[in-house]
Amino acid sequence: MLYHIFYRLSNIFTPFNVFKYITFRAGGAILTSLLICFITGPCIIRKLTKFKIKQVVRTDGPAMHLVKSGTPTMGGLLILLSVITSTLLWAKLDNKFIIWLLIGTVWLGFLGFCDDYLKLKKKNSKGLSIKGKLFGQIIFAASLASYLTFFSPNPTFATATLVNVPFFKDFFINFSFSYILFVVVIIVGSSNAVNLTDGLDGLAIGNITIAAFALALFAYFAGHFQIANYLKIINISGAGEISVFLLAVVGAGLGFLWYNSHPAEVFMGDTGSLFLGGVLGMVAVFIKQELILLILGGIFVVEAFSVLIQVFYFKRTKKKIFKMAPMHHHFEMLGLPETKVTIRFWMVGIILAILSFASLKLR
Repeated sequence: MLYHIFYRLSNIFTPFNVFKYITFRAGGAILTSLLICFITGPCIIRKLTKFKIKQVVRTDGPAMHLVKSGTPTMGGLLILLSVITSTLLWAKLDNKFIIWLLIGTVWLGFLGFCDDYLKLKKKNSKGLSIKGKLFGQIIFAASLASYLTFFSPNPTFATATLVNVPFFKDFFINFSFSYILFVVVIIVGSSNAVNLTDGLDGLAIGNITIAAFALALFAYFAGHFQIANYLKIINISGAGEISVFLLAVVGAGLGFLWYNSHPAEVFMGDTGSLFLGGVLGMVAVFIKQELILLILGGIFVVEAFSVLIQVFYFKRTKKKIFKMAPMHHHFEMLGLPETKVTIRFWMVGIILAILSFASLKLR
């Protein structure tokens, strides 16, 4: 919004020319979303407490988590408010990637809200059915995938369906018409992986912030013709604008972490985790770095696969591989304090982000 207002006035007042720079607006986005969290956070937490929107802790989890029962949840509303407001203020609203990211944020955020609401209504840790949740995610992901495949900003269908293999300069996989299914798997998988990771104070939001910041740089590189050409990655026209949205996510993530750090004053709930995971997957697809998300989001991948492996193995043998899934609970059951597990997972997330950037040069 600010870009569309002030940049047009730059011929009258030259300093307004600064609004054309993505770096300036991205900086404004991170500060704005951070301030919104700081200013509105206490009020939203009070409202959630007043209306008794409280977390229902699973009874089969670690016993030390039972004290968290009654902590306000649906804190994802604070993240939604911060990200959407900041993006509307600082991003170019006619950019197709920004439009899709806002649609995805609202769609998946609403799906998560419905899941949280049903959990509260039923007074247990089960909300939407797995089929219902997946249906909502797949509908959106399939719509986006179809758009990218047949109406992509890229010049040809062949380019639109190419996927770069990390650490290889000229190694691309062409998924052709199966690319739609591939995109659906990326977005739905990313959304649910983050949702599964959201089980310890600060764990999910900390790693989301790390991944969002790294992807913001990847998006800027992809949108900059000279940098993309130097790094031998696919140049995506307009992709640099995505960094404005992602830094709004970073600001909101840092602001939310202020309240979500141990001991948490509020939980994000599915209202936050589903859309945050979904937009990470969307961005990876937009900038043609789908496989790098497996490295950058390695924490989320391991958390998701620990659940799948546990369920599959238990159904076959009636035995467990992990003491408890997702993986963060396994380490808790081994005796590690919650804060130590969280901080170590953040450290691994940072290392994976560095490794992801290394993939751009180690080719």
